[in-house]
Amino acid sequence: MSTGDHTVSTGAGGSSDATSSTTGQEDMVRLISSDGKVFSVRREVAFGSGTIRNMLSGEGYFSEALSNEVNFPEIRGEILQKVCDYLEYKHEHKQHTRDIPEFPVDVEHALELLMAADYLDGNDRLALRTFS
Repeated sequence: MSTGDHTVSTGAGGSSDATSSTTGQEDMVRLISSDGKVFSVRREVAFGSGTIRNMLSGEGYFSEALSNEVNFPEIRGEILQKVCDYLEYKHEHKQHTRDIPEFPVDVEHALELLMAADYLDGNDRLALRTFS
């Protein structure tokens, strides 16, 4: 299933494939959730997270830098999907200085998203807008 600029695969035995990207594989990173969902995201978009950037841009200090994959054993697929959506949103709006729409978040996901943002070094986590 394709979602924006990242492709979702449900991992082992999943029905989707992360090979349908139009961007070169070297420009893509794979973010893997605790429930095995795989999100292929453009490297420049993933670097919107300081934690991901540090893991992938180190000089071989992290195995993630060699494999272009980051596992998140504490983040469910549904939450990681929203994180990927936010990283894309952040990347699209990085040049804008005003009138940036707020990023909507369902109330039931707000706490998990704030915890994920804290771990992923989402400095602008307070820009999220919750709605019911």
